[in-house]
Amino acid sequence: MKIFGPLYDRALIWSKHKFAPAYLGFLSFIEAIFFPVPPEVMLAPMCLAQPRRGFWYASISLFFSMIGALVGYYLGSHVFELVKPLLAKLHMLDKIEEGVATIRSLSNWEVFWFLVAAGFTPIPLKVFTWASGIVGVPMLPFIFGMIIGRGKRVFLVALAIFLGGERAEAALRRYIEPVGWVASVILVAAIGYLVIKSLAG
Repeated sequence: MKIFGPLYDRALIWSKHKFAPAYLGFLSFIEAIFFPVPPEVMLAPMCLAQPRRGFWYASISLFFSMIGALVGYYLGSHVFELVKPLLAKLHMLDKIEEGVATIRSLSNWEVFWFLVAAGFTPIPLKVFTWASGIVGVPMLPFIFGMIIGRGKRVFLVALAIFLGGERAEAALRRYIEPVGWVASVILVAAIGYLVIKSLAG
């Protein structure tokens, strides 16, 4: 079953619209919160159509990704508080809070480099935005880590299209389906592992 390919094709249609920069900003925003398709799938054809504006488009994507990241952080922090009574009844709260305390014990620089590295993993951005809110990652390392982590992705896409042209965009299209499914499987597996570990504890 193909899901990410059709979503990619829809993003291609959006990329040719006169309001494409606005669509790119919206896609970047919602991807940081819940949407399964990364903004690069729209950014790439936009850069291909207008190579000289590629880095401007990357800047738009980064800006709105950061707004979405802040929303995801806020939702993560508040959702966790809302479900605490349920977690306590399930005898899961103590273990979760131990994990939260461990992450909080990291120095600001350690958190920063963790988020920078996370930008190149296949795990969707939304996982890190929500998780950061849940565990209470300090805001400054979160913001700067996210800027660099996501920024290097979108600007590398713009650079790749600028240098590689249609070949680079074709490669993105060819692998969007397996990359999308791998990212989804990793996300589900990570959530399942955390749930099982909490129940076992």
